[in-house]
Amino acid sequence: MKAPLTLALLLAALPAIAQDIGALTADTKKAVMPVVPKVVAAMQKAVAEQGIIGAIPVCKETAPNLIMEKRQETGWDIRRVSLKTRNPERATPDLWEARQLAEFNIRAAQGENPGTLEKSELVSIDGKPVFRYMKALPVAEVCMKCHGPAESLDAGLRAKLTETYPHDQATGYTMGEIRGALSVKRPL
Repeated sequence: MKAPLTLALLLAALPAIAQDIGALTADTKKAVMPVVPKVVAAMQKAVAEQGIIGAIPVCKETAPNLIMEKRQETGWDIRRVSLKTRNPERATPDLWEARQLAEFNIRAAQGENPGTLEKSELVSIDGKPVFRYMKALPVAEVCMKCHGPAESLDAGLRAKLTETYPHDQATGYTMGEIRGALSVKRPL
């Protein structure tokens, strides 16, 4: 008789859990997503003022610094991840992130708009509840200058990218393809 009661209690709790996930998602997006347009604007400004090679520090230093500010402000683990990393020390996904990125790629290949792809989930890490959120980051026009097909990149730019990122895998993208994602781990 215990199993049906346990199942009934679990089923009764599902609407509250779903509501909590919705509220956590909205709150997380409100707190974290403003960093994305700041990174894009910084990149566009740097390209306009310093050229493509002069803009490399924006992705390497400015973007991580903007994300670090959000981490300090919220206390959450926030980072950019990709299946094709440019900076493996910072951007290599964990297993959960890699699964979500693969799922985003499948969904985009099936016709979903890459700019709307996101995932929210309550998980347990080391026995503690954690809210995980990921938002796909599609390749924008400004990204193509350094992340497009390698053969289309200027030789000087390729050399600077190789010097700056010796293990770079982050070329060969097309417009709208998923470059990576913004990932959040929020302890509860």
